[in-house]
Amino acid sequence: MKKSIFTSIVLSGVLALSALTGCGDAAASSAQETTSDTAQTSEVATEAPAKADGDKKISVGATPVPHAEILDNIVKEVLAEDGWELETVVFSDYVLPNTSLEEGELDANYFQTLGYMNQQNSDAGLHLTAVAGIHIEPMGIYSQKYKSLEELPDGASIGIPNDPDNGARGVDLLVQKGLLVSNGGFGTDADYTEDSLTNDKEANPHGYVITPLEAASLPLSLPDLDAATINGNYALEANLPATYPALDIEEFDAETTVKRTNFLVVKQGNEESEKTKALIKALQSEKVQDYINETYKGAVITSFIDAE
Repeated sequence: MKKSIFTSIVLSGVLALSALTGCGDAAASSAQETTSDTAQTSEVATEAPAKADGDKKISVGATPVPHAEILDNIVKEVLAEDGWELETVVFSDYVLPNTSLEEGELDANYFQTLGYMNQQNSDAGLHLTAVAGIHIEPMGIYSQKYKSLEELPDGASIGIPNDPDNGARGVDLLVQKGLLVSNGGFGTDADYTEDSLTNDKEANPHGYVITPLEAASLPLSLPDLDAATINGNYALEANLPATYPALDIEEFDAETTVKRTNFLVVKQGNEESEKTKALIKALQSEKVQDYINETYKGAVITSFIDAE
C-alpha cells in the first residue's frame, strides 16, 4: 500500500491527556442497529445495485464515536460545498454495517480496519473493498481497579475482544507493553486459544487469565475484570479516557499504521463512482484533519493513506 500519512503519532502526548485516550475493530454477532431501521438478511449479490442518475444523496454506515461524529459534524458540511447530501446511518455493532452495505442499503461504510473487512469478506461471503484510509484509534489497556500496569497482580483477569482480528490486536498490545512475553500461538495457530495462552507459562509467566468478550461489552464488563484491552471507539463511547484513563496504549510503526487504520469501504464495483470519489475527497480533506486533531487531541489520529 502506498502510504501518505499526514499525521505524526505522538503517543506520549496521548497518555498525558487523561481526558482523552482511545481504536479500529471487533465483531458483535447479535447487536442491534441504533437507528429505527433494522438490517434484514438477503441473498448475497455480487454486483452493487445501480443508483438513479442525478442522485446526490450519499448514505454511509458508521459506529457512533468517532466515525458518526466526524461524518455529521464536519464531512456533511464539506460534502455540501460540492452539492452532496450526506445521510449517516448509525450502528451499534460491527456486523450490520457490512451486511447492509453488501445488500445495497448503504453507499459506503466507515468504521473498520482492513483485517476486519477481509475477515468478514471471507467468513460471510461479502464483496467489500477499502478505498481510502482515514484515521486510527489507538487501543488501550483500561482498568477500574489499578492505576498502572505494574499494579496488576499475578493471575489478574484481562479482557480482550472476542473477534479474531481485534483479539490478536489485544494480545499484541499485552506483549508490546510487557505483560506477556509472546503471543504463544494466538492468532496464528487455530488450535491455540485464549485458554491456551492463559495456561502457557512461557508466554504468560504471570498467569493472567485471558478473557474474550464482545468488544462493545468490554467497557461494561470492566468492573468484573482487572483490566481489558479496549478499542478506542468503545472507550470513547463509554467516556473511559475521562473517568479511567488508559494505563497504556498502542504504538505504531509503518506496518501497524496500515493495519490499524480505519478505512472508507464500499461494495466492489463502486470504487470509481462519483459518490465514492466525493466521499474520499471530503474525508481526506484538511477540514477533517483539523477537526480530528482539535476534537480528539490524540485519542484519534488521522491516517490519510491509499487503500492500495
